[in-house]
Amino acid sequence: MKTATTVLATAMVAAAGIAAPARAADDEAIRKDLFTVIALQGLPCGEVVSVATRADNDHLATCKDGNRYRVFLNAEGRVIVQKQ
Repeated sequence: MKTATTVLATAMVAAAGIAAPARAADDEAIRKDLFTVIALQGLPCGEVVSVATRADNDHLATCKDGNRYRVFLNAEGRVIVQKQ
């Protein structure tokens, strides 16, 4: 059975690899995925309003409430959320 974090990590990987023409829809999907990952960690956010992609599977999410989080996959493939 897959855990919610594993499912979301898979969604992040898939969303990050989609082609540029569908960028607007992708951005919304990535924002929603990152919000869900942040919320599952029990961290405050409200809504992810912008995302800066630092590298594959490494994003900086800015929340509506002003919080910023780095969301990335570590070497073991686990999703890590760090407050910035």
